[in-house]
Amino acid sequence: MKLRHSIAATALLAFAGAAHAQAPAPMPEHTFTANVGLFSEYIFRGIAQTAGEPAVQGGFDYAHASGFYAGTWATNVSWLQDFGAYSRSSVEWDFYGGFKSTFPGTEISYDLGTVYYYYPGDRFPGIVNADSWELYAGVGWQWVSAKFSYGLKDYFGARPNASAEDTEGSWYAELNVAYPIADSGVSLLAHVGYLDVANDGSDGDPATAGKVGYTDWRLGASYTVPDGALKGLEIGAYYSGNDAKKRFYTDLTGYDTTKDRGVVYVKKTF
Repeated sequence: MKLRHSIAATALLAFAGAAHAQAPAPMPEHTFTANVGLFSEYIFRGIAQTAGEPAVQGGFDYAHASGFYAGTWATNVSWLQDFGAYSRSSVEWDFYGGFKSTFPGTEISYDLGTVYYYYPGDRFPGIVNADSWELYAGVGWQWVSAKFSYGLKDYFGARPNASAEDTEGSWYAELNVAYPIADSGVSLLAHVGYLDVANDGSDGDPATAGKVGYTDWRLGASYTVPDGALKGLEIGAYYSGNDAKKRFYTDLTGYDTTKDRGVVYVKKTF
């Protein structure tokens, strides 16, 4: 009997040890990450920001175990010079922060925060500052998420109405899908969004000629390297389109920033 008890105790200790070894490590209180990416073109809400040229992007993020986070991100742009708004401007620099968590007893996540888009450079006289500030709220479940953004300043310097009313109060709603295919590292990507620009003269009628807002969409796929020296490297491609009116979004060089286009990219988070 003693031998049997000894064997049982040994097995129980071995099982407990194995369970302890497999238990997930506790989440660190503070997490710092960095990211960098190379894109064939920078597309923001369906509109080209680099006139068909590549974009180098990157940022830094901080997250607290409580759910609070903050970060900064930057990319090269050309649209402010291309549209004759700035004599010198080649950078978009974003600052953001918020709180994200899950609703108790569910798998539904939520995200509340704010983002400031900063465009350093020299404006031509009479041009509205392109800097923008938004509040956002989002929810997510597994591989699908939705987000609503509300502008607290002019929408990226836009003053489309002849009365020169400001565009504070513009909003953007979006639905995003990133569906993983088993454990392959491949995800299918989909997005649809709608922009409503305040005081654009449309009076809520989509058929009105003055309407600056639009619907945009995107379909694509990505692959994340699961292990090895390139672990975490993401390679992807997508095709983007919209129904925006070309006359509002064609720059001084004649480049149509609304046209449908494909984008390829590679990025890495450290």
